[in-house]
Amino acid sequence: MLTMPLSEFRANTSAMIDLVEQGETVQILRHGKPVAELVPARAGVGAGQKLPSWKRAIQAVQYASGAAPSGAVMQERSGVRR
Repeated sequence: MLTMPLSEFRANTSAMIDLVEQGETVQILRHGKPVAELVPARAGVGAGQKLPSWKRAIQAVQYASGAAPSGAVMQERSGVRR
């Protein structure tokens, strides 16, 4: 594990990413205290994972009547009484 201050990490970010790609772990210090570790990604993480529901694309609403969505909303609102 390589340990370095934040200022040095900022100056050499690209080189540190290269080290992590090669399997090295980089620990980042702020005022001499560890605040983060940059570790290699686990195999298979990110590729082929199912997205959470809030990140998935929204499916368009399908109306059986073929009416435009705005027209369907207008029809529905006109039938509602308060």
